[in-house]
Amino acid sequence: MIALEHVHKHYYNREGKKTILNDVSFTLKKGEKLGILGRNGSGKSTLIRLLSGVESPSSGKITRTMSLSWPLAFSGAFQSSLTGIDNLHFICRIYNVDIKRALAFTEEFTELGPYLYEPVKRYSSGMRARLAFALSLSVEFDCYLIDEVIAVGDARFNERCRYELFEQRKDRSIILVSHNQNSIKQYCDQAKVLDEGTLHSFDSIDEAFAYYKNS
Repeated sequence: MIALEHVHKHYYNREGKKTILNDVSFTLKKGEKLGILGRNGSGKSTLIRLLSGVESPSSGKITRTMSLSWPLAFSGAFQSSLTGIDNLHFICRIYNVDIKRALAFTEEFTELGPYLYEPVKRYSSGMRARLAFALSLSVEFDCYLIDEVIAVGDARFNERCRYELFEQRKDRSIILVSHNQNSIKQYCDQAKVLDEGTLHSFDSIDEAFAYYKNS
């Protein structure tokens, strides 16, 4: 289970206190798939950082009794001077993952070949995203956090990503944060709308869409 209870987040700027998330509460159980709709500036990125543990809430409580991934295809935590393989070893040690199994999956899935043994700083953005996605799937999480719909590499590789996540791991929980209504309708069984820092709940995805269109 992942539970947010009366979560607030604010920052301070030259104008004073700015509230980004205002009294956000929800619970996600194992196997549930939640879509969170929100326009630019609604607080989606802040919510992602709080869910993944990068930042703490200003007040309120976040409880995690199942493992939650970092945002899929996020490569910001790579050590760019290290090789792709070195970064894989680092991730495996942190999460206590079998290195041989993770290496075999990463080599086959990324199709990066000898580039896996080159420093990540020499990678293109697409290559970094491929490596990040493979490492995300090398660790078996209970819940996957997805920032926008997955778009990594060409159409064939993109389809492999979708298959690995939404078919091979269809029993896992998902939190998909997006402004794309079609993606949420395709992959989620419930939806909420984040509007100016306030999270609105609905009885159906269609009701969430209706609110989102008019907000």
